[in-house]
Amino acid sequence: MPSTTYTSSWRDSDTTALGELADKFFARELTPHRDKFEQQHYVDRDVWTKAGELGLLCCSIPEEYGGGGGTFAHDLAVVEAQARALDTGFGNTVHSGIVAHYILAYGTDEQRRRWLPGMATGQTITAVAMTEPGAGSDLKNIKTTALRDGDHYVINGAKTFISNGSQADLIVVVAKTDPAAGAKGVSLIVVETADCPGFTRGRILDKVGQHGADTSELSFEDVRVPVANVLGGEEGRGFGQLMTQLAQERLLIGVTAVATMEAAVAETVSYTKSRSAFGQTIFDFQNTKFVLAECDTVAHAARVFIDSCIERHMSGNLDTTTAAMAKWWLTEQQCQVIDRCVQLFGGYGYMREYPIARMYADARVQKIYGGSNEIMKDLIARSL
Repeated sequence: MPSTTYTSSWRDSDTTALGELADKFFARELTPHRDKFEQQHYVDRDVWTKAGELGLLCCSIPEEYGGGGGTFAHDLAVVEAQARALDTGFGNTVHSGIVAHYILAYGTDEQRRRWLPGMATGQTITAVAMTEPGAGSDLKNIKTTALRDGDHYVINGAKTFISNGSQADLIVVVAKTDPAAGAKGVSLIVVETADCPGFTRGRILDKVGQHGADTSELSFEDVRVPVANVLGGEEGRGFGQLMTQLAQERLLIGVTAVATMEAAVAETVSYTKSRSAFGQTIFDFQNTKFVLAECDTVAHAARVFIDSCIERHMSGNLDTTTAAMAKWWLTEQQCQVIDRCVQLFGGYGYMREYPIARMYADARVQKIYGGSNEIMKDLIARSL
């Protein structure tokens, strides 16, 4: 945390206790196994079920659907704890922060009762399949189709960069149910992957950073899905649903950026105070003090900004423009702060055995996913 007495207004004793529980869980279940998870490019399934047993999944989903019955602040407490643990492998942010809220916000009551309880226990791992080989931030340009054939949709297409893709039991697929209708022809179709002919998982992608994260290619070839699996029970609403929920996704990215910045500053202060050069600690050099003072100030300003966004989101007043501002600016600051911290580690900052090196590689994609930062700026400019 920044070296100030500031406390986020959305924190209370309950969310603080949950964050401390999550800290202990990640220290026990993720950190000791980081090398294994990075080598296999995914986190073991039992981490999911153990997290579910402790109530760390779907914290803000109502109890009637198997969730924790808390608020979005409870989800954030877990997300921040994962960032403090310097872990980017466990895909809970997508699972609990994004997919669960698509189902809660737009699913029918039957769909909620069918899918959310398994998500809360960790028995059902989920993903959302938006990006395609030829369509990233431009979701109107997706080619995947889901065409009606009697009581089923027949899905054809390919998706890439899908978080949780190799393990997902349930995937919210963005597809065109009416290709001639443009954005009005986009729907969200839920695919249950068990015993699903025509559905295949490609390779787990070898990324620059976030090596422990399951990021995969998916293929759909004449995959038949019951009409009852269109999210909300009505086709053609997918694009609007995506645009509404993307604000929360971008907020989650911003929260991770801020918590990681704070962790990077703390790591660097500790390192520079423990290492000596030319008869004094590295921290005692004026340049080090100035760099860390600037980084700590940026991290604190970022914290105040994200907290303002969280307050607005929890009251239902976070607009898409501000969410875009948070996403681009906070991830930009995350990369800059970590880069400056790496420099203070010298050669050790480039060694993956040091957390700051992994943070450096893991941070870069934050400016790309969830809508590239260039797209964020374009969205902001449209409001001017």
